[in-house]
Amino acid sequence: MSNREYSALEYLDHLMSGQNAHADVEEPEIEEEVSEDEDDEEYDPEHDEETSDEEEEELDDDEELFISKDKKMSWSSIPYETHGKAQAENIIRMTPGPTRFAISCVQDIKSAFELFIPESIQKILIDMTNMEGRRVFKDNWKMIDKTDLDAYLGLLLLAGVYRSNNEATASLWDAETGRSIFQATMSLQTFHVMSRVIRFDNRETQVARRAADKLAPVRELWEKWVERLLCMYNPGPDVTVDERLLPYRGRCPFKQYIPSKPAKYGIKIWAACDASSSYAWSMQIYTGKPAGGVAEKGQGKRVVLEMTEGLQGHNITCDNFFTSYALGEELRRRRLTMVGTVRKNKPELPAALTGIKNRAALSSKFAFTETTTTVSYCPRKNKNVIVMSTHHKNTAVSSREDNKPEIILDYNNNKGGVDNLDKVTGTYTCQSMTARWPMAVFYNILDVSAYNAFVVWMAINPGWNARKTFKRRLFLEELERALVTPHIERRQWIPRTAASANLTGRIHTNTPQTRRIHTNTPQTSRIHTNTPQTSRPHTNTPQTSRPHASRPSTTRACQRQ
Repeated sequence: MSNREYSALEYLDHLMSGQNAHADVEEPEIEEEVSEDEDDEEYDPEHDEETSDEEEEELDDDEELFISKDKKMSWSSIPYETHGKAQAENIIRMTPGPTRFAISCVQDIKSAFELFIPESIQKILIDMTNMEGRRVFKDNWKMIDKTDLDAYLGLLLLAGVYRSNNEATASLWDAETGRSIFQATMSLQTFHVMSRVIRFDNRETQVARRAADKLAPVRELWEKWVERLLCMYNPGPDVTVDERLLPYRGRCPFKQYIPSKPAKYGIKIWAACDASSSYAWSMQIYTGKPAGGVAEKGQGKRVVLEMTEGLQGHNITCDNFFTSYALGEELRRRRLTMVGTVRKNKPELPAALTGIKNRAALSSKFAFTETTTTVSYCPRKNKNVIVMSTHHKNTAVSSREDNKPEIILDYNNNKGGVDNLDKVTGTYTCQSMTARWPMAVFYNILDVSAYNAFVVWMAINPGWNARKTFKRRLFLEELERALVTPHIERRQWIPRTAASANLTGRIHTNTPQTRRIHTNTPQTSRIHTNTPQTSRPHTNTPQTSRPHASRPSTTRACQRQ
């Protein structure tokens, strides 16, 4: 009784003390009830309105844990919870497409090409070629300039347009089987001399640098060119990293043999391309093992990290040479995601994914960590493909007949960025037979530059030749004409063949300010007449009608035709 009266008195005192005291009485009572329910070992969740704990227990019962081969990781058979907001790794900070600088510099097709072969690269080519020309031909060498270089590059690209890279050069200048544009631009002899003396580095200081750098003959040119690739175009959300093999069978200190490639022998180049347009965004030549001869460990990871430096928010697609769990984690720290096939001997994979025993055809098995999803898909019995992704977070499977997971479909859509670059550059390549590997690298620079220029041009001018299905060929033809026309305009000698002479005459006629040939005797300046004295410019005798006709070949080759 005393306890009950005391409680009543206490309760009355609290009522008299106002609302604040009453609130102080109720608040600890609610908290205490909650804490007792949580700590009560005999608590029955069936009497509680919330059943989340029960659902979690059911999920835990269905969950299966997989231990990696190296016993250092555990994978779950069910995905981890994800929330609505987009991952920081998938937020792109740059606008895909041509950069503002590229857009401001492009006025025509030639200026689009010169985004990648700018004055700095042209200066290297002109200076080093003149240096080699003086070394070989001494005082007989006539210095070349930008117009000569443009004409030479234009003819190289034109040979690619005609798919004549494997054709004998002499046949391109043949009066019957050749093309008139070649003779109209320069003589065959001048073209051969240019191909012989063109250089990309100082030969006198090259020997000392080659001991430490196998890429010394083209190092400066290559690095300046790669810098231009990065500055002209922003790749879209998906980027492909893969290897390329530049066909070459001559002497090269880092020539590779890759039997899976069509050419098998050549120069290996790592490439990062925009998956949708195949724009070559970054490249790196593989020069083989270092001087010590020790094989590089973690090469695939190192290549991807270097090739994607500067990107943020993109998804990187790569094949099983590059893909690993460690690479995915490092890319996540750089706010990038990864999708790629995985080799089955990777230590981070669980045996449950690599094994194919008792696996049904068209079946998929998933494994998850907090950051990574891995799927093992069986396209047919006793065959499986493993794909790892830090971009996907669920077990989504397509509704197609083959039941492929969405991870594999995304990988298939984006894996061909580099392979497509090989295809399009190989269609109209200017590659030709050469005994110098730096020249093979230079041909590749021209091919990729011409294609990148086409991508930039079409992004800026999407309606250009909209109804044509061979836009790239038209682009290359216009680019070639823009490169060779200034050289044709200033030629002092009319070609011998009628077609080339007519082409030269048309270009001179369409050019208001140009050095005319035989301005005082326009009717007798053509070479179609039967009189030798009037058919050749500035001459009275047939013996001196062609430049340097009686001189040795070395002297004759050095003069501008």
